[in-house]
Formats: sequence, C-alpha cells, structure tokens
Amino acid sequence: MPELPEIETTRLGLEPLLVGQTIAAVTVRQPNLRWPVETTLAKRVRDQRVSAVTRRGKYLLITTEGGTLLIHLGMSGSLRYLEKPTVPSQHDHFDFVFTSGARLRFTDPRRFGSLHFTTTPQDHWLLKNLGPEPLGDEFTGEYLWKISQRRRVTIKQHLMNSRIVVGIGNIYASEALFRAGIHPKRPAGRIARHRFGPLVGAIQAVLNEAIQAGGTTLKDFVGADGRPGYFERELLVYGRKAEPCVRCATPIKHRLLGQRATYYCPQCQR
Repeated sequence: MPELPEIETTRLGLEPLLVGQTIAAVTVRQPNLRWPVETTLAKRVRDQRVSAVTRRGKYLLITTEGGTLLIHLGMSGSLRYLEKPTVPSQHDHFDFVFTSGARLRFTDPRRFGSLHFTTTPQDHWLLKNLGPEPLGDEFTGEYLWKISQRRRVTIKQHLMNSRIVVGIGNIYASEALFRAGIHPKRPAGRIARHRFGPLVGAIQAVLNEAIQAGGTTLKDFVGADGRPGYFERELLVYGRKAEPCVRCATPIKHRLLGQRATYYCPQCQR
C-alpha cells in the first residue's frame, strides 16, 4: 500500500504540474471504487482552477476555487500526469482533463482507492479525526509518551493508528522501531518516557529519507512520473526474514501483528 512517503512523493511531483491548471472535464469510467464516486462530482469541479496540491496523512488534496478533491490511492493506486492523452487501460478508472490538454489519470487494479469532493476538508469524515502529522511540530516525544499511557496495544499497532499519528504504515513502523531499538510487540504503555524522543526522531528520519528516495516500491507503487521509488534498497529489517541484522548479525525475525507482516531483530530491539 502506498504510505506517507509515496503520497508525498506523488504530491511533490504533481504540485508544479497542476497548480494554475483549469479542469475542463472529469471522466469517470469506474465509479465503484472503495466508496462510490458521487455522480455530481464532475459537474462541481468543471471549470475550476487548481490553487494548491497538499497532503493530509495518506490523502492527496487538490484544492480548487470551489472546493477540494480528496484522493486516496488505496492498496495499489497511482496517479499519472499525461501531457498527451493515451488510450485508457482496464484499470484506469478516472481522468481529470485540463484545458491545456493534459490529463491526470488514476489507475487502481484493486479498486481500493477513492475520490471525493468537499468544500470543508477539515470537517470531512475521512479527515476530521486524524492525528497529527509525523513530520509536523505537534508530533513530539512528549506527545507520543502522553498518548501512550496505559495503552496495552503493541507499540507497532499504536503507531499505525491514524488517530494517534497519521501516515505511518507497516513498512516505516517496522523500520523506525528497529532504529529506535524498541521491540514491535512491546505494549505502548510500558515504554519508558525517555525512549519516545528517539522513537519520534527515528520515525521522522525514516520518513524523510524515504521521501528523498521517492518512496518504497515493493509491488505496485510508482510516482506521478511513472518511476518507482528506491527506498526499498535502504530497508534494514522489513522483508529481510532470516537475514543477518546489520548491527549484530542475529537473524531477523518475522511474525504477524494485527495481521500485518512485522520484522525485527530479537537482539537489538527490546
């Protein structure tokens, strides 16, 4: 699934291409995505000028004069900017057509992505209960320590809860916990206060490095230019079951936590 670095990579690629463009039409070929695309969406955004491309958690926000488009890439979705139209494939579910002739095309083989339009994004049901951004000023060691008190859930699942902090998915949670030396199965409420500052630092470092590398390509993700991300080459534990730990050479362990693949070093992480 595309995670925060993949969405931010997409945003950075699209922002200079979309801002200032005017939407001439929206072509929806498959409205039955994770949630049905509203039938009036195309009419509501027609002739609207794009003023900003931002991100909230794993949602891409395209702001126009009349409102904001919310796009989620789902499990396998991607957005491609096309200077010239091409024949859509089976999994190309909608296009934004601009007056310049260019198109923004959404592709999603599994159809877990979504498209919404709202005039009040801060109050939209998908966004209003989200926690702070992991790269923002609100996400500190002190904040994470306070909100973790008396929580019995594992720290890895805790970090992946979007009400606690947005955008930390499976891959980056595993990587950050390894860097911070914290066992992914340890209950969030049983981690010493002084360990949360380094954990937040590890989360932010992992995310920033992944953004610089263009995200992580494990299966389907590509950026707005159609190129894959390269952070997979930098992964220290994720996907390295039975391989030697880069720090101590102990074989990396693998287990399921909350039905998600989890990788860790039993020696380095406590």
